[in-house]
Amino acid sequence: MDSSQQIEALNGTLSDCGLVAILRGVKPEEVESYGEVLVEGGIHLIEVPMNSPQPLNSIQKLAMRFGKQSLIGAGTVISKQQIDEVSEIGGKLIVMPHTDETLIRYALSKDLIPIPGVATPSEAFKAINAGAYVLKLFPAEQVLATGLKAWKAVIPPNIKILPVGGITPETMAPFMKAGAEGFGLGSRLYRPGISLSEFSQNVDAFVSQWQKLSAQGS
Repeated sequence: MDSSQQIEALNGTLSDCGLVAILRGVKPEEVESYGEVLVEGGIHLIEVPMNSPQPLNSIQKLAMRFGKQSLIGAGTVISKQQIDEVSEIGGKLIVMPHTDETLIRYALSKDLIPIPGVATPSEAFKAINAGAYVLKLFPAEQVLATGLKAWKAVIPPNIKILPVGGITPETMAPFMKAGAEGFGLGSRLYRPGISLSEFSQNVDAFVSQWQKLSAQGS
């Protein structure tokens, strides 16, 4: 897919369920089992951070198994080499902990979806000017929903903002009321060694809350 098709695909996925599963620490031999729980539960944005064990193996397995119905990619991306590696194995998402305009442009040149981390309005506009159309608000605990509301008053309305960091089903409502279009879900969703049954319960809790808040229009 080219960049315009990627934008359309991402916007559609965010609209259906704007939750990004962050599988930090997952192992290649178990990743498909967790991926299956996510996809069956309604989460179709899946990120494997590059500081996980053999992350490229996990991303490739997810992309091969679920890539036709989900957007799979890497998190904690900090170099062009990593972007090349993710592109070569079928990954689509390039999630970054920071704002690096060079990496944003490079990901776009590969027809990938860059999601840079931003912590200030200045970083947000640098990312937007580099071509990013989805921003990772990180750490969300630092900016809070009140800060996001102020950001949304000045950031172009076509730009999607996803709070990440400390998100729980209980903390989603104020961020959605402030204008969040989705969330990155970390340790409250997945942690290394979590059982599939507990993981499934976590998925259900987040998806149910997303659906409830979306129906309420908050």
